[in-house]
Amino acid sequence: MDKTVRGVSAPDTPPAGTVPRPGPPLRPRAARLLARAGGRGGLPPALTAGAFTLAQLLVVPPGMGLGWDETVYVSQVSGHSPAAFFSAPRARGVPLLVAPVAAWSSSTVLLRVWLAVLAGLGLFLAFHAWRGLFPPHVRAVASGLFATLWITLFYGPQAMPNYWVAIGALACVGHVLRARADPDDRVAVWGVAASAMLLAWMRPTDAVWVALPLLALLLCVRTPGRVRLCAALAAGLLPGAVEWAVEAYVDYGGLGARLDQAARIQGGLGWNVAIGDQMRSLGGDVLCRPCDTPMPAPAVLAWWCALPVAAALGLALAVRHRRLTPTLLPLVCAATAALPYLFMIGYAAPRFLLPVYALLALPVADVLVHAVTARGRPWRPAAVTLVVLALAGHLAVQYTVLRGAVHRTTDSHRDWARGAAALHRLGVRPPCALSGYEAIPIAFYAGCSSLQTTGHNTNATEAEIGRTAQLLPVAVLTEPGEAPPAYARTWRERRVDGLSGRAYVAPTAAMAASAAR
Repeated sequence: MDKTVRGVSAPDTPPAGTVPRPGPPLRPRAARLLARAGGRGGLPPALTAGAFTLAQLLVVPPGMGLGWDETVYVSQVSGHSPAAFFSAPRARGVPLLVAPVAAWSSSTVLLRVWLAVLAGLGLFLAFHAWRGLFPPHVRAVASGLFATLWITLFYGPQAMPNYWVAIGALACVGHVLRARADPDDRVAVWGVAASAMLLAWMRPTDAVWVALPLLALLLCVRTPGRVRLCAALAAGLLPGAVEWAVEAYVDYGGLGARLDQAARIQGGLGWNVAIGDQMRSLGGDVLCRPCDTPMPAPAVLAWWCALPVAAALGLALAVRHRRLTPTLLPLVCAATAALPYLFMIGYAAPRFLLPVYALLALPVADVLVHAVTARGRPWRPAAVTLVVLALAGHLAVQYTVLRGAVHRTTDSHRDWARGAAALHRLGVRPPCALSGYEAIPIAFYAGCSSLQTTGHNTNATEAEIGRTAQLLPVAVLTEPGEAPPAYARTWRERRVDGLSGRAYVAPTAAMAASAAR
């Protein structure tokens, strides 16, 4: 049975000897069902999490190859491919997450299954952190709303940080609220530290934006145990932040230099309204840079446009029922988490706002549940019909967009695998090195190192590549119509299956191919 948090309304089960606050009456059968669910407060969200795990494996094929960013993260711990250059904005949380599988197996299927199971567990734990703050059926609806977004299903089983930032943010806010309401709840205090640690290890900069409202609440509002809560939040944030700062001095020339490099990679941070870019990315573009694609159909945008309206209604409902803080705090954290991605960078990716969608899920679910369970209201039948139709349309749209995104992504990853196999036939086999256009993901598939002389992933000079080519098989990949660099102009030019451009192969690769025959 869920523990009821003192001082917070709408508990899963009312404390013995107290009179619950009046709320909207339910039909007798619905009331009995919800009463039984309240006794097993974790069951509805657990069922949602289980269905989410299965849905990931069914609609996002585990055999879908690794994407560009995924190859960078996985290569850091892989025993089958050299570590790719780790650019300034990245953090070490994802390599730690995939290490239990990637360190000993090159199977993408096994890795996807591992991540899907972890994603389902994370979904359950994040919404379970809100027990006593919202009833089980509201938490179940909220987790269902978040889990059925195409972005959530697409990125849950991927080796990417954004889903885990969302899980950490949602859990951290819930644990803070429970620990404030019940200073004796040690589980909540430990939950604050654990979820803050997850945030900081995945993306320290995102952790700062999420934590700002929490720190403001703890420092400005006096409650018992706030010093312990501040210490727990700081203890959780520090390990990931300190590791990121130490790595900045070791590999990037200092903390300021790393932050500057990270800002340059993101196109420079400053006032830049990217709301339209985010809307364009909702049609299934995993990266909208430059974001010159047309706007998706209105049906695709409808849920996104309705989200702030539903959140505002959730806030009004919370004020009416005198439970403002559990609704207001996630809304404020969602606003600060969205700020840099909506107003400070010049491009968009749908995964950037996953923490925002997770934090808005509970207030929105509260509105939907109230609309369909409020008895004695003349508008209730119309509200039930509208909610059912809206949810059915939501599921249809999300599945359609997800199917398109999976198809396009699978095709591009398959091309990289074909290109790597073709390079192997040309003699570019491990130990080897690739440079040029899309060299980082293709190098991972081929088991080679990636050496770049320009761009955000610069980690070598032309002279270093030339010297490497005297010792190892090396190939330079070019875009269609692009001339090779000066050091590779005498190398063999080849068309490579799966690649749109050309490959220029060093003589050492030809010798390796001859020896293999």
